Amino acid sequence: MKKLQGAHQRKPITPDLLMTPSDQGDVDLDVDFAADRGNWTGKLDFLLSCIGYCVGLGNVWRFPYRAYTNGGGAGAAMLLIVGLVAIYYNMIIAYVLFYLFASLTSNLPWEHCGNWWNTDLCLEHRGSKDGNGALPLNLTSTVSPSEEYWSRYVLHIQGSQGIGSPGEIRWNLCLCLLLAWVIVFLCILKGVKSSGKVVYFTATFPYLILLMLLVRGVTLPGAWKGIQFYLTPQFHHLLSSKVWIEAALQIFYSLGVGFGGLLTFASYNTFHQNIYRDTFIVTLGNAITSILAGFAIFSVLGYMSQELGVPVDQVAKAGPGLAFVVYPQAMTMLPLSPFWSFLFFFMLLTLGLDSQFAFLETIVTAVTDEFPYYLRPKKAVFSGLICVAMYLMGLVLTTDGGMYWLVLLDDYSASFGLMVVVITTCLAVTRVYGIQRFCRDIHMMLGFKPGLYFRACWLFLSPATLLALLVYSIVKYQPSEYGSYRFPAWAELLGILMGLLSCLMIPAGMLVAVLREEGSLWERLQQASRPAMDWGPSLEENRTGMYVATLAGSQSPKPLMVHMRKYGGITSFENTAIEVDREIAEEEESMM
Repeated sequence: MKKLQGAHQRKPITPDLLMTPSDQGDVDLDVDFAADRGNWTGKLDFLLSCIGYCVGLGNVWRFPYRAYTNGGGAGAAMLLIVGLVAIYYNMIIAYVLFYLFASLTSNLPWEHCGNWWNTDLCLEHRGSKDGNGALPLNLTSTVSPSEEYWSRYVLHIQGSQGIGSPGEIRWNLCLCLLLAWVIVFLCILKGVKSSGKVVYFTATFPYLILLMLLVRGVTLPGAWKGIQFYLTPQFHHLLSSKVWIEAALQIFYSLGVGFGGLLTFASYNTFHQNIYRDTFIVTLGNAITSILAGFAIFSVLGYMSQELGVPVDQVAKAGPGLAFVVYPQAMTMLPLSPFWSFLFFFMLLTLGLDSQFAFLETIVTAVTDEFPYYLRPKKAVFSGLICVAMYLMGLVLTTDGGMYWLVLLDDYSASFGLMVVVITTCLAVTRVYGIQRFCRDIHMMLGFKPGLYFRACWLFLSPATLLALLVYSIVKYQPSEYGSYRFPAWAELLGILMGLLSCLMIPAGMLVAVLREEGSLWERLQQASRPAMDWGPSLEENRTGMYVATLAGSQSPKPLMVHMRKYGGITSFENTAIEVDREIAEEEESMM
């Protein structure tokens, strides 16, 4: 009986060239692509990485200042965009590190005037009360110590004549940028195996700090004035297209659509990961974080409003300075100000790092997947070279005029080019690849079909909305500016070319695909528009349904039987594959 049982369990010998990674077992190969690529090591790695990627610095300063100004309540192109964003995004993290170290003192350096970087316009905006009660300050012709600390000490922008003459490198910013890149490199050293564990801290700890800042903020006198301004809708703003456009853009950029981070993280999932559930959790978490950050920020703005004796909408200038000018100024008004300042900037650091992890992982994964034989065994070295190269390219941002270059990169690197990439991707999936094929793939992975709402979004709503955003951004185009500085024409042209370069990658890729085919032009177009012969799940055990036909040696008219003989009996997902096969057969019969 034992002999028969052993004979029954013995597997047929498969030639090495036809063996799949799952067949090879413990066979030691020089390059085992599926194993070397890596996967998430825990169930929450993917979910927390996506939350950390989507929830970033924009949730703390970009969403609140959008609400503040509006009155309350594909490939190579993608890599180019992500590369440019990663260069200047890490500079923002360097600024955060600068303030983090500056907070390690008994008195915050931006608390008082009288320092060498202050001017005669400096006035300590700390309060306006005397014996007769609150008296409003005339703040129009004065500058707060925190604003001069940011512009004249941190940036040292007075040492630059403009974007064309950036001046000298600021050694302290240079070292902070180096530290930022070292931290990023160490966290992505082993790919998702290391970054997937780091995000357990960087994606969750900011919520603890945010709650602490929120509790402290709402207990301040006057906090309700800011919260009331935040929650009170001004319905006349709803008649303005600008409000709707900026709301859509905030969601677009906050979720990181088109940057490749979500696609990269998803590529490390198991084949049947419930991405449907994860999508709702990530988007809901992103929205809740933005709303929570809004309460924390506006409660402090209300406190500042009462202390300064000015309306809430006149407390601060909307923009990135909300994080580096207004909130640091608010910290000086609190007891134990260095402690609260340290917590705030430590929160910004953790928020920014996990987004930067995603940017770097997108670049490294895409390039190593393109050249797996050469780069995958040396992924750590390649990641280090990428970090060094981006650090060197980012040195211009550490100069006296580095902020001008950062603004130019921020305005053009991921603006209309990113929208073109996303629109093209949406049209390619639904029109070229086909919405039916796409829905079948999802059906095979999840076990159920996408609903009517999702299909309507993919086919009509998303492309139409994105196209409207693109047209609006072109029609309402305004040249870049930073404060009173207006960028010269050559800088504007450079920015536009930077955005166009990512767009040009799309037709270039199409041209290469067509030239690789044979036959007439029409035949080449048809062949280039079809899925490749080996298209399908990367692991052969996941090639069920119509994808079984791509398995080596599969000549059966019922290819699912080949899969069953090779990998075992019918599972729930293979039942789904049978349904997909039946649908394909019915469609073919109806066409005949």
